[in-house]
Amino acid sequence: MKQKYTKLSLLFIGLFIIIFSACKNDNTQEKQKEKEMPTTQLDTIAMEPPVFKTTYRLDSISSREHLDSLQNSFSEEERKLVYALNRIDAHRIKPGTQLIIPDSLVNDLNLYSPFPKSLDPLDSIGKTVVISQRIQAFALYENGNLLQWGPVSTGKQTTGTPSGLYYGNYKAKRKISTIDESWVMPYYFNFMNFEGIGTHEYTLPGYPASHGCVRMYREDAKFIYEWASMWELENDVIVQNGTPFMVIGEYDFNEVQPWLKLAEDNKFNELNPEEMDTIKVYAQRYKNDPLNFKFEDLNEKEIVL
Repeated sequence: MKQKYTKLSLLFIGLFIIIFSACKNDNTQEKQKEKEMPTTQLDTIAMEPPVFKTTYRLDSISSREHLDSLQNSFSEEERKLVYALNRIDAHRIKPGTQLIIPDSLVNDLNLYSPFPKSLDPLDSIGKTVVISQRIQAFALYENGNLLQWGPVSTGKQTTGTPSGLYYGNYKAKRKISTIDESWVMPYYFNFMNFEGIGTHEYTLPGYPASHGCVRMYREDAKFIYEWASMWELENDVIVQNGTPFMVIGEYDFNEVQPWLKLAEDNKFNELNPEEMDTIKVYAQRYKNDPLNFKFEDLNEKEIVL
């Protein structure tokens, strides 16, 4: 009897070892498979928001009825977006006007920005105003990150806006033009003192038309008026520069408006390598100018003996 139980015990032990070995092999094979399986998109969580993309179509206004029909097909916010993309005021649109219209209309102008979301050369500059004459647009950057952008109208061919690195000087909520007293310039912010050139609100016709100043929508001019910094003076001497204003690029008066070419290439208005290089040069000039820094605000690495 004792021998019988011993044989039975050995049988159970053998089965247990076989089952345990099988389970262990299955687990080992499963883990090996998991190691060999490539990571798929489903295994990860996307941390970045999807990139907004759109195409554009060109629409030529054939009649007043066509214009009314087009405007009635958009909401008020969508119309404002279309006007901004065409650098124009609503009352300036008439039969014969060509408009670029995005196929995807989203109430966020920054999604349609021709400027990059970040500009590394500007990452050490608290606030920067970039004005592109080629694409008739401005952009505001904080430490190299895009805050907002919008349309402008710079100087016409005979009275162009000079490109260069400038600084915010003085501002006036309401300024009268020295060229024509009938021209009132709300939210004026000067960045070329002796030439009297600055940013301000004034009508946008859809092309460069000013006498050198940078025309903007009122909300944009007001934002810069409140956001940018003026110079600091002591006994009429500049002791601290204001916010840098970087005017770049050249407008081609022999071509159609560059934004109309978005119908052919939706990246046509983006900054080109030459303009990027210009920004790098201006950023270095900014860093080399002691009037852009207060000694007490510098850290040990920024102090140059």
